[in-house]
Amino acid sequence: MTELAGFTVGVTADRRRDELAALLERRGARVVIAPALRIVPLHDDSQLREATRRCLDTPPDIVVANTGIGMRGWLEAAEGWGLADPLRTVLAEAYIVARGPKARGAVRAAGLHDQWSPDSESCDECLAHLLKRGVAGQTVAVQLHGDQQPEFCASLRAAGAEVIEVPVYRWAPPLDSAPLHRLVDLVSNRLVDAITFTSAPAVGALLAAAGPGGDAVLEALRADVVAACVGPVTAAPLIRHGIPVIAPARARLGALVRAIADELPRRAVTLQVAEHQLTLRGHAAMVDGELRPLAPAPMAVLRALAAMPGKVRSRASLLPALPRGADEHAVEMAVARLRAGLGDPAFVQTVVKRGYRLPVD
Repeated sequence: MTELAGFTVGVTADRRRDELAALLERRGARVVIAPALRIVPLHDDSQLREATRRCLDTPPDIVVANTGIGMRGWLEAAEGWGLADPLRTVLAEAYIVARGPKARGAVRAAGLHDQWSPDSESCDECLAHLLKRGVAGQTVAVQLHGDQQPEFCASLRAAGAEVIEVPVYRWAPPLDSAPLHRLVDLVSNRLVDAITFTSAPAVGALLAAAGPGGDAVLEALRADVVAACVGPVTAAPLIRHGIPVIAPARARLGALVRAIADELPRRAVTLQVAEHQLTLRGHAAMVDGELRPLAPAPMAVLRALAAMPGKVRSRASLLPALPRGADEHAVEMAVARLRAGLGDPAFVQTVVKRGYRLPVD
């Protein structure tokens, strides 16, 4: 039995989504891919070219490398303009701050050397370091990470620096928003067990896609759906909403998947029912070690019964667990499908004129 068998995980990443999905599926998870944003390179953008020219005309004393994809994209764009070698020469003379391991890797792959990197990978720590070091009278080139960084750049300017903002790419909505809206519905209805984020803007994009249903998404993330973030910077918007997050010590996709594989099985409920061991795992039940996938309705009824093991639940009390518009007949059908799916009718006991219960041992 693989660690994530029976669990469903949503993936909001665009770039490297297939890699992340493959890592999750290798551990047995069912994966729902729904990019919240996409990265649009600005290789032909006049602002990027103008910023590059400014760096060549006024070589920066300090360079802030925010992202690996951004630094690589900047150098690739410069290569297309015939400016790669002059740009590398200018950057080699600068004090380079790499915000995280990916940015550091891109800097070193370009034959450059970074002088400092924060432990937290946060922009705030980078800013504090630069302000403590002193930037008055110096030129600072800031490679932006998809969005403008007005507070970061304004603080540098207030400290006396001349700032060159280098926009290499921008975030844009996905070309097809249907998967994202479907993921919003799955999260709201607790039909995914975890959702992964690899960038902070993806959090805002998910909530924006939820629209008026944003509160339902937040409620689900606070209680039942695990929010898994690749690092502390990505986790920050969720924490501000009061959402508990899991994040690996190292910002790597493999470490993120391991964190999920550790967390979800810990949340599984195990009961002794009708002389069987029954474990609830996401969209499936495990009966005596055998995984039995269930449809959403019978799984919802099973969860409702397992929340009060041994106690009788009336049909009316089970109705809220089913999709809207269901009636008591739908409860009866879900119970019948649940018994069939578990392979033994004894798992769900009918109490005449009262309802149903799990006969726990």
